Amino acid sequence: MTPPSPFPLPPSHTRILGIDPGLRITGFGVLDKVGQQLHYVASGCIKTLDGELPERLKVILNSLGEVIAQHKPDQVAVEKVFVNVNPQSTLLLGQARGAAICAAVLANLQVAEYTALQVKQAVVGNGHAKKEQVQEMVQRLLKLSGMPGSDAADALACAICHAHSGMGLGALATQGFRVRGGRLV
Repeated sequence: MTPPSPFPLPPSHTRILGIDPGLRITGFGVLDKVGQQLHYVASGCIKTLDGELPERLKVILNSLGEVIAQHKPDQVAVEKVFVNVNPQSTLLLGQARGAAICAAVLANLQVAEYTALQVKQAVVGNGHAKKEQVQEMVQRLLKLSGMPGSDAADALACAICHAHSGMGLGALATQGFRVRGGRLV
């Protein structure tokens, strides 16, 4: 029998890419989870110009492919589509989300999906928090020197939500649950 090593094992390390899909602006945020700590890596936005839908989806797919190639995430978290008042907007958002998921799947990455309510609950503690509250909490949690833009903050919040799912810090273990009436069931 080998005696235990006097040196502690390195903490687990996972790189998470969070994506806030949108047809005009897709936010992305990359963070590292090292043990119980979260560390900011990068964030930004992918903007598409007005034009034909297939070209705009191609921009999202290719740009997220570049983000994945550059930052090499281990896992991806994507915000789920909610039903809008305008069904056409919901359909377009769903297609942008599909392009984002395809970018991850093409890189052989696992994709987790979270509702906006789950993300806000995990980051702010209130599923109905305002965008500004999400931005402020992302800045605090990741110890950023400045406030991230709203789309990048939403993507980082999605990554934070994924990092917390199962960490046991009052976080949401969301797999196998559904949202009903604003609550996980």
